[in-house]
Amino acid sequence: MDSWAGFKSYVTHLECSATGERYAAGQPHNLSKAGKPLLVRYDLPAIARAVTRDDLLRRDPDFWRYRELLPVPREADVVSLGEQLTPLVSLDETSRKAGGGALFVKDEGRLPTASFKARGMAVAVSMAKSFGIKQMALPTVGSGGASFAAYCQRAGIDAYVFCPDDSPPVTMSEIAFYGDKFFAVKGALEDCNRLVAEGCEQRGWFNISTLKEPYRIEGKKTMGLELAEQFGWTLPDVIFYPTGGGTGFIGMWKAFDELEAIGWIGSKRPRMVAVQTTGCCPIVRAAEQGHKEVQTPWPDVRTKVFGVRVKKPLGDYLILRVVYESKGFGSAVSDEDVDETRAAVANADGVMLSPEGAACVAAYRQALKDGKVTKDERAVVFNTAIGLRSPMGTVKNYIDPQKGVDYATL
Repeated sequence: MDSWAGFKSYVTHLECSATGERYAAGQPHNLSKAGKPLLVRYDLPAIARAVTRDDLLRRDPDFWRYRELLPVPREADVVSLGEQLTPLVSLDETSRKAGGGALFVKDEGRLPTASFKARGMAVAVSMAKSFGIKQMALPTVGSGGASFAAYCQRAGIDAYVFCPDDSPPVTMSEIAFYGDKFFAVKGALEDCNRLVAEGCEQRGWFNISTLKEPYRIEGKKTMGLELAEQFGWTLPDVIFYPTGGGTGFIGMWKAFDELEAIGWIGSKRPRMVAVQTTGCCPIVRAAEQGHKEVQTPWPDVRTKVFGVRVKKPLGDYLILRVVYESKGFGSAVSDEDVDETRAAVANADGVMLSPEGAACVAAYRQALKDGKVTKDERAVVFNTAIGLRSPMGTVKNYIDPQKGVDYATL
């Protein structure tokens, strides 16, 4: 990591995302008094004077290069596993077959612990370290737990992880492998949330649940910072993002506003598309009906795309605000379409997507058909995790060389 010599924190305060009430920085927080997520605020004019876009070129190619726009106060507090910039990979053949134009996938599976969760956990665990927190707890459906466990081990913090027992076995095994206190729960994510809340009250754990502390958003917003730099300090026309808790969706929009405030980008914004599946799409339904928040939790979750299995996100009003402000929309695709798209992209462009990433490509293809996206628009889909964690095709062809091989039949 390049030197942080002369660095100073530019965080001024925290702010309730619903009421605007201010909270002091420099101490741990969960939700605001109103029970809503807190947002980190910075002295943006001072950042504009302190650092330029050209300064980034002299820094290492990891997301800590954006440290002025991150809350970690000191280099000594950084908990890192090597968070490199993730690439934009073109999906030319996939897009051509769909009748589309420039289509890119931002492949978050290249990050430590093989998912975008590394971003939020790297920053949140670094902040916990700076506050001297020794025990934290997380409810998760999978990838977030793996990242949380890894970064806590790196920081020397005890991690308690609660995961529904119908989550992908490979991910549960991965969490347990880090040696943390991992518990497979006979129930849904809501049951895990309750167990964490009770444990925090009785054992004094710090709750690092989605949007229940302010710093995972700051880590996730680095996706937006990277995207702007990779597009030459412009932004794509449309972004398709798999939306469960929505931390990255909210974080990227925050990043774009901060970049404009320091003069690094203009006012142009991408349309933001919240991608879910037909088996769990509370945000899509609320957006279609014009609601400011999800009216009732999704009644019956039936989807294999684990990253969107959230019945009613805590930050639903923030997600929907981004959809409306960006003139975006919600898109729900079927699990069957996800499976077909995942295989099609691997065959066409050699990219193995996670189910969540495939859902975004399926939503892009559907948006082209519906006329919501045009061929001349630059689109980015987010592949939020490595595809190897999810089921793949079975081996069908076997050869016994002892019996001879008829090559004409191969």
